[in-house]
Amino acid sequence: MVQRREALLTADQTGDSTQIMNRLLDLQHYVTTHMNTDLGTGVTLVGSLERATEKAKQAALSDGNPNGNIYKLADDFCAPQFSSYSNAYLQCFLGQLDKYPAADNLKTDFQGPSTSIYTHNFISPVWSPDFAGFAVLLAGAIGLLVVIRIVSMVILRLLLRWHYKRI
Repeated sequence: MVQRREALLTADQTGDSTQIMNRLLDLQHYVTTHMNTDLGTGVTLVGSLERATEKAKQAALSDGNPNGNIYKLADDFCAPQFSSYSNAYLQCFLGQLDKYPAADNLKTDFQGPSTSIYTHNFISPVWSPDFAGFAVLLAGAIGLLVVIRIVSMVILRLLLRWHYKRI
């Protein structure tokens, strides 16, 4: 699973959507057919998220505004302070936008893409028909036999004590 997740993240960094989809489907197939495979909080396609954020930012920066491009001014102020797009950059960006007067016909806030769109998580099955699944079944059967044996021994001892008490 780790190798498939790393292959997905590598494909995400290259930006090839066909490769990303193939690696994502490969990871999904593996996780959903093997027991005890857990992605934790999921895998986030950081490269795709950054590309989408950049595209949304460029669309916002290119908006025509008769009073000047406040998005460009906010970006010029915040971009040198942060090395990548993060929550801190977004807070700075929104703070700069708040400094300019609002108008009814102007877009006043920057809406980046939601990170939930770029986070993928898959659920592994409780049991799968592979070596690990059959090992779990075998261990369960042996455990059941041990429990039956212990219960039968306790019952036999009780019966013997009861029988010899009467004699």
